[in-house]
Amino acid sequence: MTESILNSVKKVLGVASDVTHFDLDIMMHINTTFSTLNQLGIGPDEGYMIEDSSASWDAFLGSDPRLNNVKTYVYLRVRTLFDQPQTSFLNDAMKKQIEELEWRLNVYREGTMWTDPTLTTAL
Repeated sequence: MTESILNSVKKVLGVASDVTHFDLDIMMHINTTFSTLNQLGIGPDEGYMIEDSSASWDAFLGSDPRLNNVKTYVYLRVRTLFDQPQTSFLNDAMKKQIEELEWRLNVYREGTMWTDPTLTTAL
């Protein structure tokens, strides 16, 4: 199943998929989050961005189920940028969840893609 990134983020934000008034704003925040994920070492090396609802999670994540928390991470980051919670309690809780997910994604990346920086290759 190829799930649309834009439509799934809109769903958890409470925006119907047929409402397109906020698509540019939401896509901008999704792409900002993808840039952050790229800096964390998650996603394609060359980066990733969406331009419409045709981009799927499979295209970004591949088939590794250990990256399922990326979807929640993208939602939380977009939510704090697009529709920031009005209470400090909820805002703080979301920030803590974002930090935990960043830590977990970093642990995943280090466990699967880490190379020893002290090793050098002879030319």
